[in-house]
Amino acid sequence: MDKAKAEVTLRQMKWIDLPPVWLAASLLITWWIGRLQPLSWRVGHPALDLLGGLLVGGGLVLILLAAYEMRRRRTTIIPHREPDALVTTGIFKRSRNPIYLGDTLILAGLALRWEAPVALLLVPLFMFTIQERFIIPEEGRLRRKFRADFARYCQKTRRWV
Repeated sequence: MDKAKAEVTLRQMKWIDLPPVWLAASLLITWWIGRLQPLSWRVGHPALDLLGGLLVGGGLVLILLAAYEMRRRRTTIIPHREPDALVTTGIFKRSRNPIYLGDTLILAGLALRWEAPVALLLVPLFMFTIQERFIIPEEGRLRRKFRADFARYCQKTRRWV
């Protein structure tokens, strides 16, 4: 019975340990910082609202383009699963991780929109966390499965931008 409970817990943890959960937690902290920081730290300039909106919109576009390309190639978008194809077309010609780049743009954009400039410090922390928890293991799976093709892809396409 204890082993069965452990397996269920492990499965639940895999579903909790997903990039959207990390993004949601980062966004919650960003929003919280925006509400708690002193008013004197707020910039409140329309240009920052515009920039924040553009970053969020750009992030959403990257995510949608990447999801479309992965769906077209019939491979998984779930980080912990084994990929069926190496996607190097479309937006993946520009970035090996356009979805994570999109998440990062959304985080930065909402920090600006929510007038939480201090929360911009979360952006590199978020990127580091995503890289360690998801990108490096994913690239390991791709490297094992697609060997030379993945090596060539890494030479042509950068991890982030």
